[in-house]
Amino acid sequence: MKISRRTSQQAKQLFRLCTKDGLLDEGLAQRLLQRVLEAEPRGCLAVLTAFERLVKLDAAQRAAKVESATPLPAEASNQVRARLEQAYGKGLNLSFAENPALIGGIRITVGSDVYDGSVQGRLNRLEERFS
Repeated sequence: MKISRRTSQQAKQLFRLCTKDGLLDEGLAQRLLQRVLEAEPRGCLAVLTAFERLVKLDAAQRAAKVESATPLPAEASNQVRARLEQAYGKGLNLSFAENPALIGGIRITVGSDVYDGSVQGRLNRLEERFS
C-alpha cells in the first residue's frame, strides 16, 4: 500500500516522539496513540498504520538471535552479548538457540544482518566455489 509523503512524515514524527535515548518507550507510545485516537484527526488511520510498520521494523532491527551447535558457556554468551551491544547499542533482545545442523561455531542474526561463523556456513561457501 502506497502512502503519501505527508502521512509518512507524520508517522515518523510520531515515532520520534515515542523514543527516549534512541529506544522506543512503549508506555509513552501507548499514551500518545491513545491521544491520537481520542482526537481522531483526518487521516489518522493511515498515519497509525505507517506508525505500526515503523514499530515493527524497529523491533526486527533490535532482535538478535545467536545459534550454536551446542549450548554456549556463560562466559561466551556474555562476551557475545557485550560485543553485540557495543556494535548495535543497548536495547537488543537477544535469544540463544541450539542448532545441531551448524556442526560447530555460531551464527548471529541481528535484523537483516547475518554473521555466519559456523562450520555448516563454511561448507556451504566452499560448495558454492566449486559449483
